[in-house]
Amino acid sequence: MGEPNILLTRIDNRLIHGQVAVTWSNHLGTNLILVANDEVSKDQVQQSLMDMAAPENVQTRYFSIQKCIDIIHKAAPHQKIFIVVRTPEDVLKLVEGGVPLKKVNIGNMHFSEGKKQITSTVSVDENDLNVFKKLTDKNIECIIQRVPDEIGKDIKKFF
Repeated sequence: MGEPNILLTRIDNRLIHGQVAVTWSNHLGTNLILVANDEVSKDQVQQSLMDMAAPENVQTRYFSIQKCIDIIHKAAPHQKIFIVVRTPEDVLKLVEGGVPLKKVNIGNMHFSEGKKQITSTVSVDENDLNVFKKLTDKNIECIIQRVPDEIGKDIKKFF
């Protein structure tokens, strides 16, 4: 089929919620939010909750990382895909599996033990930074940006 029409990939531990569902979806003009997450792909309750947040005119899909890798190239040309994942590692797995990503929006990575806060919504540890370095070494732009009208920050500033 050709290359899938992936508009953007976002890292957000909350996956689909108001910012993703409304602000980013409208800004991008997406018609499909694809959540690539092993846990959520098997959890109907989480999927139902996220479906409630998604706009009516936007379809949702919940795939494991591997299923996303396996079928993304079968996407129809009219599908304007917005991929949402939970972690930088998920993005790296997608890229290493052949998913053609060019830009990653780093939206929300919660603070937890061992992480340092680098912006108001993003906390990272050494592993996260190493993964971002691998992604940028593959010429994938990684920008921290909460909402579309905010000026993004290149993750390379934090290496």
